[in-house]
Amino acid sequence: MRRALCITAFALTALLAASADAAAQEKKLRFNMAGAFPSSTAILGTGQVYFIDRVKKISGGSIDIKFFEPGALVPASQYFDAISAGNLDSAMTGLGFFSGKEIALALFSSVPFGPEMGEYLGWMRYGGGEQLMQELTRSKFNVESMLCGTIAPEASGWFRKEIKSLDDLKGLKMRFFGLGANVMQKMGVQTQILQAGEIFQALQLGTIDATEFSMPVMDLTLGFHQVAKHYYFPGWHQMATFVHLLFSKQKWAELSDTHKEIIKSACQDTMLHQFTEGEAVQGKALKEIQSKGVTLHYWSKDILDAYRKAWGEVIEEQKAKSPEFTKAWASLSKFREEYKVWRQYGYLKE
Repeated sequence: MRRALCITAFALTALLAASADAAAQEKKLRFNMAGAFPSSTAILGTGQVYFIDRVKKISGGSIDIKFFEPGALVPASQYFDAISAGNLDSAMTGLGFFSGKEIALALFSSVPFGPEMGEYLGWMRYGGGEQLMQELTRSKFNVESMLCGTIAPEASGWFRKEIKSLDDLKGLKMRFFGLGANVMQKMGVQTQILQAGEIFQALQLGTIDATEFSMPVMDLTLGFHQVAKHYYFPGWHQMATFVHLLFSKQKWAELSDTHKEIIKSACQDTMLHQFTEGEAVQGKALKEIQSKGVTLHYWSKDILDAYRKAWGEVIEEQKAKSPEFTKAWASLSKFREEYKVWRQYGYLKE
């Protein structure tokens, strides 16, 4: 047995060395990558740097990615247009930031009351979601897209004042991401999308009254607790979220098959890294947030039911507007219906 294990270990070492040698023999590849999140931001920010490091190591140094902080090349809100036009090589961001281009893009980032990560990833990888995403971004926008990060449930938002009823939401100005923003608008909230580095100042200056961003450890990094003292859960609008690596279609076509596979492998690794790290650190982050005088809240059933009802209305409205949304929603709904029995019998019920 010991001899067999030694032989196996030797074979694996040889295989990895051969792979590294093959990558090293490739023509040196250099490209720029813009980040949507400040690199100092936990999980999402540090994950961008982790991805670049993994690419460098797996490629044996044959791929050199230069990272740029948000806005250093073009404003983060313009990444999609810049990549589509071929003026920016690549960016790590979320397709949901660009749902103004096509609302269906939001379904590939996060879904209100939607699947949690296992189910969501199952649809994307094996249920047709990723194929629909790539067909859409390639054919309509000349953008190559791939999953390159993932996080579990987010928080629902930071508020200056306690929300005791739906009436307390009316008239609030709030930063909100993705399809959940459409739901909040039905609650009378004035929503806007802000990039990560813009939120704290807007909250501090009173440009917005409330904000959602991400998980506790990331929200802690951005300092929202200094301004807002009421922190709400669960993150019904983002029970699971994907991060995407976007490439100029022309730039992606220039890559060798080996380099493409290296980048895809590094994205796979980054997804696992972000998900597991994110799950490991939230408890400690929440304790620290509480120690800073923040009150944690869980939405009442009445308010969650109102959000869910409004979400049903949003679905029908978007289906009427966008054939691409209709197509993606039908695919996701079919997958979820088939998955339902597995969720029902395969998991413990609270």
